Formats: sequence, structure tokens, C-alpha cells
Amino acid sequence: MQSEPQVARSAILEVALHLARQSSWDAIHLFEIAREMGVPLAEIHRHFPNKDALAEAWLDVADAALLQLPQVPGWRELPQRERLQQAYTTWLDALAPHRELTREMLGYKLQPEHMHLQARGIMRTSDTVQWIREVAMLPEVGWRRELAETVLTTIFLTVVAHWLFDASPHSRRTKALLAQLLNAADLGARLTAGRLRRQPLPAAAS
Repeated sequence: MQSEPQVARSAILEVALHLARQSSWDAIHLFEIAREMGVPLAEIHRHFPNKDALAEAWLDVADAALLQLPQVPGWRELPQRERLQQAYTTWLDALAPHRELTREMLGYKLQPEHMHLQARGIMRTSDTVQWIREVAMLPEVGWRRELAETVLTTIFLTVVAHWLFDASPHSRRTKALLAQLLNAADLGARLTAGRLRRQPLPAAAS
């Protein structure tokens, strides 16, 4: 008995992106991917239980590129601000070959009937921001960490929203916006730290 053909996750994702570029992300179906690859639909399901899992796999490509940064020689010696800049831009640059499809994927998640995908997207954003913090080796703990996460998440969402529609060469406008936001965040952190240092200690109870 001849065994069913098996394919790798990366091959399925590549075919899905290829088909989507010919039409749109909304228009492709998993059975079309199976037909294009000459494999049973069950083989697609073995790797991807639903269409959104393909979109998540595409975003995983950006996460994987992000996580390679600590292997760059001299990474630890870079200023924290530079590590953050590179972390954000590396994540975006990994998705740049399919920017329009990425926009369509995220738009698909935001459709009113896809509330479950939106909840998953919130968790994914939180996870990605956490990995940006780890890659950039941010040292904050306690309430400072929580504040930093809020700021970094706001920057992430703002920059991604701008990048999705940025037609400038090499996303220059997005990268300029990112630099401005990081500078503002750094200034805010310095001012906050300065105010905290100037606060008088509470008087000891008599």
C-alpha cells in the first residue's frame, strides 16, 4: 500500500503565500493548497488545523528573525536604545516580502465575526512584545517593567499600523517614526526617573 505524501510546514506556507498573491488572503482555501501541492487535505490539517494557523506561521517567521538578533556579534555591547530599534525593524523587515498579504491577514483577523482571532491576536502581540524585551535585554522589574511593557506595546501597535501602509523605500517613514517614538519613550523614562529621585522620603513615624 502506497503511503500518503508528506510535506513540510514551510512548504505549505510557501504555497499558501504564492496562491494568496495571485488573488487575496481572504480568497484562498485550504483545499486549494492541498490541490496545488498534490496532497490530501488531511496532510494540510496535520500541520495547520485552520487557515488562521497559516497566518500565525507567517508571523512566526518574524519572531524567528527577531530571536536571531542576540547571536549577532557585539549585540550585548550595543546601547539599549539601539537594540530596541533593531528588534522592531528586524521583525518588520522579515514580513516585508509580503507586506500586502500581511495587511490582509491582519484585516481578516479584525473582521467582526472573528472575535476569537482577535483574542488570539492580543495574546500574540503580548508575546511578541515580551520577546522584544528579552532580545533587547531590558532589565526593568516590578512596576517599571509593567510600565515599559505598556509603552513598548503602544510603540509596537503604532509602528505596525503605519508600516502596513508604508510605500516608502525600505520602510523609511516607518523607521523614522519608530526612532521618534523610542526617543520620546527614552526621554519620558529619564524624566520619570528624575522625578522619583527628587521625591522626599516619607517622614518617619514619631
